[in-house]
Amino acid sequence: MYFVVTARTSERYAQGIAPPFGYYEPIRIEAGEREDGWRLSKLLERRLGVSRKLLSRLKLTEQGLMINGVRAYSGDPVRSGDIAEIRMEQERSEDILPQDLPLEIVFEDKWVLLASKPAGMVVHPTHGHYTNTLANAAVHHWQQAGENVRFRPVHRLDEDTSGLVLLAKNPYVHQQLSEQHGDGRIRKQYAAYTYGAPEIPAARIDAPIDRNPDSPHHRIVTPSGYASATRYETLAVYGGRASKVRLRLETGRTHQIRVHMDWIGCPLIGDLMYGPAAAGGGIGSWEEAAGRQALHAEMLSFEHPMTREEMTFTAPLPPDLKRLELLLRQDSGQRHDEGEGRTR
Repeated sequence: MYFVVTARTSERYAQGIAPPFGYYEPIRIEAGEREDGWRLSKLLERRLGVSRKLLSRLKLTEQGLMINGVRAYSGDPVRSGDIAEIRMEQERSEDILPQDLPLEIVFEDKWVLLASKPAGMVVHPTHGHYTNTLANAAVHHWQQAGENVRFRPVHRLDEDTSGLVLLAKNPYVHQQLSEQHGDGRIRKQYAAYTYGAPEIPAARIDAPIDRNPDSPHHRIVTPSGYASATRYETLAVYGGRASKVRLRLETGRTHQIRVHMDWIGCPLIGDLMYGPAAAGGGIGSWEEAAGRQALHAEMLSFEHPMTREEMTFTAPLPPDLKRLELLLRQDSGQRHDEGEGRTR
């Protein structure tokens, strides 16, 4: 593990306290007549959706809670016309080594960053993956931009899945987006290439998922598992041997798409954990073309926590999956200019 600790921050870091680098931009609201006499905590919870966890953190932050520019306490009453605000200390990911790595930014403002992750890159440093992750790239990007931002992914993608990953740039935004993700308001769409063709062209897979008791990194469909639902639509079938499908997640379990597609008999091409190769089927030309599991997070939609604007972003297919699709069309005898869904 790498630690970047300056003389200025070493003492506080040794105490386990995030060093102060100033404050993020304050978030302010004006109390209305209906809220006259409310406790500050109630106003923040009702109007901003501030969680109890974040409120507890703000209580311990110098100038974390303010009324009309004066430090306040969570139990203080607010009056109609009062300006309440929260201030969060800026932070850095001191335990993540900044690395000058390619970082494809689809969208960024002072609240969020949306990146398109390549296949082969881990989102967050873990045991055995301390460098060359999306976190290392993002931390370097913010460092170069002069921003003090802690790496806070709202969700993750598997190492060999490419596509959109949403990052929050302060604790409040992370809390708000995590709640959206938890209740399904963040909509995610994937493109995948599978072995075989689904018997039903479009359907909803409702099959609970849990850890495989014989392999902690492996997931299985089991009646005792966690509720898991995936919607899919078949876009193209290549000679009956392979398919291109569009998928939307209703839940976000680990390996959910990979497990569900394998469960209906259409595992992802190139998936070494759930596909034919996992059962000793070997590696063929399709797997070589993909070089990884053929899954791409192509669309993500969310409500911006600060502007309340509904935002939708897309990421085009990467070159490796374009090559795979071309090979599938060639192997099935489909012309390159034929539209999706026309060949079965």
